[in-house]
Amino acid sequence: MQAGDVLGRVTLVTGKEEFLNQRTIQVARAAVLAHDAETEVADSAASDLSAATLGELTAPSLFSSTRFVVVNGLENLTDDAAPGLLDYAAAPVDDVALVLVHGGGPKGSGHLTKLRKLKTVTEHKSEELKASEFPGFVTAEVRRHGASIDNDAARLLVEAVGQDLRSLAAASHQLTNDFPGEKLTADKVGRYFGGRAEAKSFAVADHAFNGRREQALEELRWALDNGTAAVLITSAFAGSVRGLARYKGAPRGMREGDLAREIGVPPWKLKTIRSQSQSWSEQGLARAIRAVAQADADVKGAASDAAYALERLVLTVAALRD
Repeated sequence: MQAGDVLGRVTLVTGKEEFLNQRTIQVARAAVLAHDAETEVADSAASDLSAATLGELTAPSLFSSTRFVVVNGLENLTDDAAPGLLDYAAAPVDDVALVLVHGGGPKGSGHLTKLRKLKTVTEHKSEELKASEFPGFVTAEVRRHGASIDNDAARLLVEAVGQDLRSLAAASHQLTNDFPGEKLTADKVGRYFGGRAEAKSFAVADHAFNGRREQALEELRWALDNGTAAVLITSAFAGSVRGLARYKGAPRGMREGDLAREIGVPPWKLKTIRSQSQSWSEQGLARAIRAVAQADADVKGAASDAAYALERLVLTVAALRD
């Protein structure tokens, strides 16, 4: 984004993904400041806006003729202030960059419709990401910092950190700083983030359902020694067996996206489930479901030794695989 893209124009930022909205604002502000380091920056809530305050915000100051103004919560714009804002948006001041932020939803949609019709308005939409799109977000974040990451590593980072964009962006930045000039692999991601409880729980389950008994037991002991709650591990096993059962029962011939929605997993997870399913019969899955249910009851108080119950679960599931 260049200064000319926002100066003398109105930038309309819309959508529910607050992190992406703020990213757009930051990029726009950086472009204007690079053009004029003395730019005066101001912000206001749309609910506080009036014809008078809008004039104050967009007028040249004593120190700089260039201004960068952000109006947040456009959905809360009052009917009294709307005409003045629309009039300004139709003929914005050359040295002013006005950014209007709407948090999504139907409220204030009438104002959005009118703004979108103006040639002086540029809209940047932030759509909420689908589960399958988070690894792609990680890849793009890493690329922003001049590095690259393979697909497995991006998926592992999402599993470890979760689906919070701000956390994923911070993790991507940290990895690129710690491995400058190197391609980020699953090994590097695991070294830093593999200790997350959720990630370790799914690692135990994946090894067990793939029949890798020793690796599953090793991951289990590591997870328990580092404070992973037993219920997180049984939850991971429940998710894995549920995904396999749904995959087995899903109609054949479905498209990848439809199949992922039917099973309730992101599309990239289908590869793992499809591979695992080849070694599981319906009878084996039925017995695995019972084993997971028993282990879940055990770790919640039915048994005195949660660690033993989990080891028994790992050995049972690994043995049930055909």
